Parts: sequence; C-alpha cells; structure tokens
Amino acid sequence: MAVGFHITAAILMLAFAIVYASDPSPLQDFCVAVQDADAGVFVNGKICKDPKLVKPEDFFFPGLNNPRSTSNPLGSNVTLLNVDQIPGLNTLGISLARIDFAPYGLNPPHTHPRATEILVVLEGTLLVGFVTSNPPMNMKNRLFTKVLNPGDVFVFPEGLIHFQFNNGQTDAVAFAGLSSQNPGVITIAKAVFGSDPPISPDVLTKAFQVDNNVIKYLQSQFWWDNNYP
Repeated sequence: MAVGFHITAAILMLAFAIVYASDPSPLQDFCVAVQDADAGVFVNGKICKDPKLVKPEDFFFPGLNNPRSTSNPLGSNVTLLNVDQIPGLNTLGISLARIDFAPYGLNPPHTHPRATEILVVLEGTLLVGFVTSNPPMNMKNRLFTKVLNPGDVFVFPEGLIHFQFNNGQTDAVAFAGLSSQNPGVITIAKAVFGSDPPISPDVLTKAFQVDNNVIKYLQSQFWWDNNYP
C-alpha cells in the first residue's frame, strides 16, 4: 500500500514539474526557428537596457487625457500604450489603451490573442459584448452583452471576439487595461476580407455561405484601422 502511495506521489510531482517547466507565453504571432544566430532576432520581450542607463522617461507617456481624432469611417480611435510606447513595460505583462468614440462610433469585433481586457467607461454610454468560443454540437456561440455608463466596468476574456459601440448621441471615452505588454489585436472583418494576399473567395464563400460576388465585393473594400500608437 505504501509503495503504491509513493509511486502515485512521484507521478504527481513529475506532472507538476512538467507544468511549471512549460514555455512562457508568446509575445508575438510566431517565431520561426533558425540555425544561424546572426540571422535571428530577439523575441518574447525586448533586450533589456543597462539599469545604469534607465531614465524616468522609460516609464512615462504624456497626454493620454487629450481626446483623439475619431474622423474615420469607424468613428473610433484606439490609443494603445504597449511596450513600444513605454519601454519600461518590458516583461511586466500589462498595457493600457484609451478608446475614443464619436456618436455611434464602433470599435469593431476583434480579439486580443495574448491578453484579457478590462474596460472602464469614463464618458458616454457604450454597448459592449463578447462571444464565447465554439460550443458543443447543436449549440450556438453565446453572446454576453451589456450597456455601460460612466464608472461601469466590463471584462473581455483573453482571445474572445468582442466589441464596443457608442449607442449614444454624444462622444464617449473608455480606458482599458490588458494583461500583456504586447496584447496584439485581430480585427475580424479587416483580417478576413482585407488580408494580403487575399484569402481565396472559394474559401470565404463556403465559410460564410454567401454568393461569390458578395465576397468579392467585401474584399474590394478599403478596411480601416482604428488602432494608433
């Protein structure tokens, strides 16, 4: 009996050791291995500055209180502060965004492949929501949605498709915290219909169950980006 217990304990310890020895979460879309170190680049974070050369400005970004322009077809502007804008965020696993909305402006359905997002509304009213990943057979993806007013907070789980829409007649402003120094963003419509080179219309026609001409029309549009540093 004691031998069996020790064997079980050993197996559990080995399993936990394997879990804790897992690779770190990626901070980029992909990393292709190369044999020649001179042909590679440093990834999963950035090379650290000599601590003796670090300055307060490495942890600083000014003027996030200033409104951003929303004069684009989406009527929104996402000002993302990640490790590229604030070098001191390197390895800290966090970033920030300010999102400005014109009346009826939209931050279109998108995902952050490397981050959970927590959003707080400062001004205006936003209709927000996220959709769950593919459920078991004969079930539909579930939408979680809420109307937010100033002071309200909403969480978008990592990797799930979500959106924010200003359903009011005045400007709206929100701030978002993201659990990665480089969360990434995939705007669904822009990525699917505006990729370079384009995805084969045969693929999209079957995927969306629409006429081929509809797909070609969507691919011919200019897909705007509302993400700015």
